[in-house]
Amino acid sequence: MNLEFQPIEAKDIDRLEPYYGLRPNKTCDSVVLDSFLWRNYYQVRYCVADEKAVLWLMEVDGEASTAMPVCREEDLPRYFHEMVRYFNEELGKPLRIFLADEEAVRALNLDPDQYEVTEQEDLKDYLYEGEALRNLSGKKLHKKKNHLNAFVKEYEGRYEYRKLCCSDRQDVWQFLDLWREQKGDGAEEHLDYEVEGIHEILKNCFSLNIRMGGIYIDGHLEAFSIGSYNALEQMAVIHIEKANPEIRGLYQFINQQFLIHEFPEAVLVNREDDLGLEGLRRAKMSYNPVGFARKYSVVQKRA
Repeated sequence: MNLEFQPIEAKDIDRLEPYYGLRPNKTCDSVVLDSFLWRNYYQVRYCVADEKAVLWLMEVDGEASTAMPVCREEDLPRYFHEMVRYFNEELGKPLRIFLADEEAVRALNLDPDQYEVTEQEDLKDYLYEGEALRNLSGKKLHKKKNHLNAFVKEYEGRYEYRKLCCSDRQDVWQFLDLWREQKGDGAEEHLDYEVEGIHEILKNCFSLNIRMGGIYIDGHLEAFSIGSYNALEQMAVIHIEKANPEIRGLYQFINQQFLIHEFPEAVLVNREDDLGLEGLRRAKMSYNPVGFARKYSVVQKRA
């Protein structure tokens, strides 16, 4: 099989989207937007094979890597081994998969003599009950509800939730400039790529199957969120959530309102990983996750 890889562009999304949701996968990579958002950070390229699977090439820590093929579960072994062949024969390297989903790892049941499979503990996605996050009911979410109520009380009559569309991009860009400036020069490198990815989403949102919403206070955008929907898993994937940290309860409010307005049907909510950052881990755990979408590295022991 002759595999030709090309950079992923907004115009390619319509072609790639039908391959998603063909097999169980609860990670944030189960929707196409994540690959588009981080395409420059990981130098993402793709190939459609036999009109049955999407195959990937990327760079992780300076090394050629791939992701699990996007295809039906019954086709997974074939296209996994096709990528093994490509790495071994075309690249002259052992196969390396970055962030393989647990369902695919189980389905492949790889020979431990040939592949080293290691859980990426810091990169697991957090999963929540959609109804719990929409209602913030129960003792475990009581503090979140208190923060939210404090926001509603203090800004009564001054705030508004709006569904965002392409024409609102200037508001989002202006918000992002201030948000990035507050982070300072010592912020993690990935933040600049994230901002760049958000800019690309907003430039091309007519081509992308995404949902966006924001909170305006006194007519100014102070929080926004971007998400996708995995219909097979009945799962909302929250890719981006930003809010003015100086406003108490605003993060809780955008979190709740975005799900109420844009994902009323979501049974599960994937709020992605914590990057191994302790502060982010505490924040995600405080929302009482019901489980995790675990991810693994898969490295071929010998080519």
